[in-house]
Amino acid sequence: MGKTVESYRMALEDEIRRWKGFEKALRTEDREAFEELMDACRNYASAGSNATQPILFEPMIISILLSQQKKITRLEKKLDAAERATTN
Repeated sequence: MGKTVESYRMALEDEIRRWKGFEKALRTEDREAFEELMDACRNYASAGSNATQPILFEPMIISILLSQQKKITRLEKKLDAAERATTN
């Protein structure tokens, strides 16, 4: 029997654990932001597992970027709506 390959989610959690030293060295507000980034990776774990990337870090970064882009888009829409409301 061959060796079983761990699931993407398990590999992701292992990778996040490897970053714990970095996280602990951050200031409190930076630590909270770091956790949000790791949560973004977790939120897109299903997509990451389908990406079939041999390097785990790549789908993690794309997950973070996607999450950030969604936040930017939401904020832009709110800003546009607020600007329209003040000009009318």
